[in-house]
Amino acid sequence: MDLEKNELRKKHRRARKMMLLFSLLSITMTFAGLTSAYIVSKARPDWLKDFELPDYFIISTLIILASSITMWLAKKNVKKKLVSRTSFWIAITFLLSIFFFLSQFLGFQELINKGYYFTGAQSTVTTSFLYVLALLHLVHVFAGVIVLIVVFVNNKNKKYNEETLGFELAETFWHFLGFLWLYLFVFLYFFR
Repeated sequence: MDLEKNELRKKHRRARKMMLLFSLLSITMTFAGLTSAYIVSKARPDWLKDFELPDYFIISTLIILASSITMWLAKKNVKKKLVSRTSFWIAITFLLSIFFFLSQFLGFQELINKGYYFTGAQSTVTTSFLYVLALLHLVHVFAGVIVLIVVFVNNKNKKYNEETLGFELAETFWHFLGFLWLYLFVFLYFFR
Protein backbone atom coordinates (compact mmCIF):
# COMPACT_ATOMS: atom_id res chain seq x y z
CA MET A 1 0.00 0.00 0.00
CA ASP A 2 2.79 2.42 0.93
CA LEU A 3 4.64 1.58 -2.30
CA GLU A 4 1.54 2.36 -4.38
CA LYS A 5 1.04 5.66 -2.59
CA ASN A 6 4.67 6.60 -3.17
CA GLU A 7 4.45 5.71 -6.87
CA LEU A 8 1.26 7.76 -7.24
CA ARG A 9 2.98 10.69 -5.55
CA LYS A 10 5.90 10.48 -7.99
CA LYS A 11 3.52 10.46 -10.96
CA HIS A 12 1.67 13.43 -9.53
CA ARG A 13 4.94 15.36 -9.16
CA ARG A 14 6.01 14.53 -12.72
CA ALA A 15 2.63 15.59 -14.11
CA ARG A 16 2.72 18.95 -12.31
CA LYS A 17 6.28 19.62 -13.40
CA MET A 18 5.37 18.72 -16.97
CA MET A 19 2.36 21.09 -16.89
CA LEU A 20 4.61 23.92 -15.75
CA LEU A 21 7.17 23.05 -18.42
CA PHE A 22 4.49 23.18 -21.14
CA SER A 23 3.25 26.51 -19.78
CA LEU A 24 6.74 27.99 -19.78
CA LEU A 25 7.34 26.64 -23.28
CA SER A 26 4.11 28.25 -24.46
CA ILE A 27 5.10 31.60 -22.95
CA THR A 28 8.56 31.29 -24.51
CA MET A 29 7.05 30.61 -27.93
CA THR A 30 4.78 33.65 -27.60
CA PHE A 31 7.69 35.95 -26.83
CA ALA A 32 9.89 34.31 -29.48
CA GLY A 33 7.17 35.03 -32.03
CA LEU A 34 6.82 38.62 -30.91
CA THR A 35 10.55 39.28 -30.89
CA SER A 36 10.84 37.66 -34.34
CA ALA A 37 8.09 39.96 -35.62
CA TYR A 38 10.00 42.87 -34.05
CA ILE A 39 13.15 41.93 -35.99
CA VAL A 40 11.22 41.60 -39.26
CA SER A 41 9.46 44.92 -38.65
CA LYS A 42 12.80 46.73 -38.28
CA ALA A 43 12.99 46.81 -42.08
CA ARG A 44 9.98 49.15 -42.22
CA PRO A 45 10.75 52.72 -43.33
CA ASP A 46 8.84 54.18 -40.34
CA TRP A 47 10.91 52.26 -37.77
CA LEU A 48 12.48 54.49 -35.10
CA LYS A 49 16.26 54.24 -35.31
CA ASP A 50 17.25 56.52 -32.42
CA PHE A 51 14.82 55.14 -29.88
CA GLU A 52 16.12 54.67 -26.33
CA LEU A 53 14.66 52.50 -23.60
CA PRO A 54 13.43 54.26 -20.48
CA ASP A 55 15.93 54.43 -17.61
CA TYR A 56 13.31 52.88 -15.36
CA PHE A 57 13.60 49.66 -17.37
CA ILE A 58 17.19 49.36 -16.14
CA ILE A 59 15.89 49.72 -12.60
CA SER A 60 13.21 47.09 -13.37
CA THR A 61 15.93 44.71 -14.48
CA LEU A 62 17.91 45.16 -11.27
CA ILE A 63 14.76 44.71 -9.18
CA ILE A 64 13.68 41.49 -10.87
CA LEU A 65 17.21 40.09 -10.58
CA ALA A 66 17.18 40.91 -6.86
CA SER A 67 13.78 39.21 -6.53
CA SER A 68 15.24 36.06 -8.04
CA ILE A 69 17.88 36.06 -5.31
CA THR A 70 15.28 36.55 -2.58
CA MET A 71 13.18 33.73 -4.01
CA TRP A 72 16.25 31.49 -4.00
CA LEU A 73 16.84 32.42 -0.35
CA ALA A 74 13.22 31.54 0.41
CA LYS A 75 13.73 28.13 -1.19
CA LYS A 76 16.87 27.53 0.86
CA ASN A 77 14.86 28.20 4.00
CA VAL A 78 11.83 26.14 3.00
CA LYS A 79 14.13 23.15 2.51
CA LYS A 80 15.39 23.66 6.08
CA LYS A 81 11.75 23.93 7.26
CA LEU A 82 12.34 27.43 8.63
CA VAL A 83 8.83 28.84 8.21
CA SER A 84 9.42 32.38 9.47
CA ARG A 85 12.59 32.90 7.42
CA THR A 86 10.88 31.47 4.35
CA SER A 87 7.94 33.84 4.88
CA PHE A 88 10.35 36.76 5.28
CA TRP A 89 12.06 36.07 1.94
CA ILE A 90 8.76 35.48 0.14
CA ALA A 91 7.51 38.80 1.53
CA ILE A 92 10.68 40.55 0.30
CA THR A 93 10.18 38.94 -3.13
CA PHE A 94 6.58 40.17 -3.12
CA LEU A 95 7.70 43.68 -2.17
CA LEU A 96 10.28 43.65 -4.98
CA SER A 97 7.56 42.57 -7.41
CA ILE A 98 5.53 45.64 -6.40
CA PHE A 99 8.61 47.81 -7.01
CA PHE A 100 9.02 46.08 -10.39
CA PHE A 101 5.45 47.05 -11.33
CA LEU A 102 6.07 50.61 -10.17
CA SER A 103 9.31 50.94 -12.14
CA GLN A 104 7.62 49.54 -15.24
CA PHE A 105 4.79 52.06 -15.03
CA LEU A 106 7.27 54.87 -14.42
CA GLY A 107 9.09 53.62 -17.53
CA PHE A 108 5.83 53.83 -19.49
CA GLN A 109 5.34 57.35 -18.15
CA GLU A 110 8.85 58.21 -19.32
CA LEU A 111 7.95 56.94 -22.80
CA ILE A 112 4.76 59.00 -22.85
CA ASN A 113 6.65 62.10 -21.69
CA LYS A 114 9.04 61.63 -24.64
CA GLY A 115 6.04 61.44 -26.99
CA TYR A 116 6.10 57.67 -27.56
CA TYR A 117 2.59 56.25 -27.40
CA PHE A 118 1.12 52.77 -27.60
CA THR A 119 -1.67 53.61 -30.07
CA GLY A 120 -3.08 56.58 -31.88
CA ALA A 121 -1.80 59.04 -34.43
CA GLN A 122 1.41 59.71 -32.48
CA SER A 123 2.30 56.05 -31.98
CA THR A 124 4.86 54.12 -34.01
CA VAL A 125 5.33 50.46 -34.76
CA THR A 126 8.50 50.52 -32.66
CA THR A 127 6.83 51.84 -29.53
CA SER A 128 3.77 49.65 -29.99
CA PHE A 129 6.04 46.58 -29.98
CA LEU A 130 7.77 47.84 -26.85
CA TYR A 131 4.47 48.36 -25.04
CA VAL A 132 3.13 44.95 -26.08
CA LEU A 133 6.27 43.10 -24.96
CA ALA A 134 6.50 44.91 -21.62
CA LEU A 135 2.76 44.75 -20.85
CA LEU A 136 2.53 41.08 -21.75
CA HIS A 137 5.45 40.40 -19.43
CA LEU A 138 3.68 42.40 -16.70
CA VAL A 139 0.61 40.17 -17.09
CA HIS A 140 2.80 37.17 -16.39
CA VAL A 141 4.44 38.92 -13.43
CA PHE A 142 0.95 39.59 -12.07
CA ALA A 143 0.32 35.84 -12.28
CA GLY A 144 3.63 35.35 -10.48
CA VAL A 145 2.49 37.72 -7.72
CA ILE A 146 -0.63 35.62 -7.22
CA VAL A 147 1.62 32.55 -7.01
CA LEU A 148 3.75 34.34 -4.39
CA ILE A 149 0.66 35.05 -2.29
CA VAL A 150 -0.44 31.40 -2.50
CA VAL A 151 3.05 30.19 -1.56
CA PHE A 152 3.21 32.67 1.32
CA VAL A 153 -0.13 31.47 2.71
CA ASN A 154 0.80 27.81 2.24
CA ASN A 155 4.09 28.39 4.00
CA LYS A 156 2.35 30.14 6.92
CA ASN A 157 -0.01 27.14 7.14
CA LYS A 158 3.05 24.84 7.20
CA LYS A 159 2.07 22.96 4.05
CA TYR A 160 5.70 22.61 3.02
CA ASN A 161 6.80 20.40 5.90
CA GLU A 162 6.70 17.18 3.88
CA GLU A 163 6.06 18.13 0.27
CA THR A 164 7.66 21.23 -1.28
CA LEU A 165 6.57 20.68 -4.89
CA GLY A 166 4.26 23.72 -4.94
CA PHE A 167 7.07 25.92 -3.71
CA GLU A 168 9.53 24.46 -6.21
CA LEU A 169 7.12 25.12 -9.08
CA ALA A 170 6.56 28.69 -7.86
CA GLU A 171 10.30 29.26 -7.65
CA THR A 172 10.84 27.91 -11.17
CA PHE A 173 8.09 30.18 -12.52
CA TRP A 174 9.52 33.21 -10.73
CA HIS A 175 13.06 32.59 -12.02
CA PHE A 176 11.61 32.13 -15.50
CA LEU A 177 9.91 35.54 -15.28
CA GLY A 178 13.22 37.10 -14.27
CA PHE A 179 15.05 35.42 -17.13
CA LEU A 180 12.29 36.46 -19.54
CA TRP A 181 12.55 40.12 -18.55
CA LEU A 182 16.34 39.98 -18.79
CA TYR A 183 16.00 38.51 -22.29
CA LEU A 184 13.50 41.22 -23.30
CA PHE A 185 15.62 44.02 -21.88
CA VAL A 186 18.81 42.82 -23.60
CA PHE A 187 16.90 42.17 -26.82
CA LEU A 188 15.31 45.62 -26.86
CA TYR A 189 18.55 47.29 -25.85
CA PHE A 190 20.64 45.75 -28.64
CA PHE A 191 18.03 45.36 -31.42
CA ARG A 192 16.84 48.94 -31.79
